[in-house]
Amino acid sequence: MRVSPEQHGFTLIEVMVALAIIGLSLLAIASKMGQMIDTANVMRERTYASWIAQNKIAEMRLANVLPDVSSTEGDVDYAGTEWHWRAVVSETGVQDLYRLDVSVSYPGSIDNIRTVTGFIGEPVAPGQSNRSWNRNTQSSGARE
Repeated sequence: MRVSPEQHGFTLIEVMVALAIIGLSLLAIASKMGQMIDTANVMRERTYASWIAQNKIAEMRLANVLPDVSSTEGDVDYAGTEWHWRAVVSETGVQDLYRLDVSVSYPGSIDNIRTVTGFIGEPVAPGQSNRSWNRNTQSSGARE
């Protein structure tokens, strides 16, 4: 078969260069997708750890007792994964107000995934927590 001067095609080298460029592009895309998946997993872990810590703070507040200055820890199964939490209660310098730091990690790990801080005050009778707030707004002329 005879090729006329007007007919052109790709040489083997041109095809190989094009395939190399496409291969490198696909490799870069796959690497970036892997990074995005890793980032999504880290964000999911941090979100779950934050929820676990916030739940522990809420549990301690709902116990409606003044906590002792101490630390407690335990394990919890959450979202199909085992987690370890550690709660440290410390004084704030304000009477009957305590700081609560809850750290969450994987069992056996020394690296905390998330630490959440909350405060616990003196327990009050149910329904009485806003009484001082209402007094302050009434004295300033605001209506209920």
